[in-house]
Amino acid sequence: MSASETVCPSDLLCLPCWAPIWQEPCKPLAKAWPVWCREGCAGGVKDLGGTFAEYIAADARLLAPKPGNLSMTEAAALPLVSITAWNCMTRAAISASDDVLVHGGSGGVGHIAIQLAKARGARVTATVSSAEKAALVRELGADETILYPRETVQEYVDRLTGGHGFDVVVDTVGGANLDHSLQAAAPQGRVVATAARSTHDLSPMHAKALSLHVVFMLIPMLSGIGREEHGRILRQLATLVEDGKVRPLIDPERFPLDRLPDAFRHLESGRALGKVVVEIAGHFDA
Repeated sequence: MSASETVCPSDLLCLPCWAPIWQEPCKPLAKAWPVWCREGCAGGVKDLGGTFAEYIAADARLLAPKPGNLSMTEAAALPLVSITAWNCMTRAAISASDDVLVHGGSGGVGHIAIQLAKARGARVTATVSSAEKAALVRELGADETILYPRETVQEYVDRLTGGHGFDVVVDTVGGANLDHSLQAAAPQGRVVATAARSTHDLSPMHAKALSLHVVFMLIPMLSGIGREEHGRILRQLATLVEDGKVRPLIDPERFPLDRLPDAFRHLESGRALGKVVVEIAGHFDA
């Protein structure tokens, strides 16, 4: 089996997800890197080995070539959140005619969801917690922003949609925020959630005939079924990245492996922007 190097936790932190693959015959590293480098979300759950390590064995079906215009650190931030955001786009059938709301726009899944929705031609609004994050998501393509600590759901629905609501709501936050998503959706709208392990009154859904789609990208990794879909998504994503339509947002604070606990604390603090990356043996970045 080919040796693989990866950092792809599928847990709270959801850190680097790239896997450079060396295949026989062996070539000098400098020449092999562009050819054999692969990315993927390849471990950290069930019987797949943990990924805070220099080497793991990876299922090739989960991998795809790394975008040629990204560094290793940048590529590390893509697979888990991008596959999740991609599934949100397909499950909600987002198109150019849609008015889309993305909750958690500066987060891992949220910042990719903004870019993928824009790539499909949709009008995109994102919720954020600060003016700094509002400026950031606008750079990523958001047409409108909502400072959720300052506006109620009804206030921003009135301001941005004339009271009609959003055709699609992408909820990357979960918990009580899912109730806000149901409130913000237009009649017969679509709500897609990446965190739905909570109890809710679904009466608002019934009143507006909403559809709710739950995305859980780990299912192929947990079940072993459909893993090739992850590789297919990553290959399509690479084209968007190389065309300049999608780029990863990397938190500016850097964490080597020996500061792993600090990386988790930083993520849990709520101060992180985009993806928090743990660098394994710093010589991998390129």
